[in-house]
Amino acid sequence: MSGQFEAVVEIDRPIEAVFAYLADGRNDPQFSPRVQKIERVPDTPTAVGTVFRSTVKDAGMQTAREFRITELREPVRIRWTEVSKNSVTVDEGGYDLEPLAGGGTRVRIFNVLEGHGLGKLLVGLALLAARRDAPAFGARIRAAAEAALEPR
Repeated sequence: MSGQFEAVVEIDRPIEAVFAYLADGRNDPQFSPRVQKIERVPDTPTAVGTVFRSTVKDAGMQTAREFRITELREPVRIRWTEVSKNSVTVDEGGYDLEPLAGGGTRVRIFNVLEGHGLGKLLVGLALLAARRDAPAFGARIRAAAEAALEPR
């Protein structure tokens, strides 16, 4: 079983700045409290093939995660896939960005979750929790990006 969750948010910052902020996965702890630590491999600007290695805490358990950037189309599209082996993984995830009149940016984030082994039983619960949190997750992304980036 697999399924998707998504959120859409408007950020009062220029699209180029929002893209750069989101493409650097090392910013994830600013809006995702589950991310305990994260590093970019190699430690060069994000490109297709870049891997972000993180330690996350879900349901009280720490797991290691690795996400590989599969597409980077500046300033409108970022895609990734999880390459780590966990019971529930992200088959595909991404950001779609579009400029708004007045200089802001609309961002759509989504993740397609896939269960493996025992995770096939857990993925439904993970999706339920992620869908329930999606509006708040979008709000955290907006707040973090607006705090980190210069106003237009």
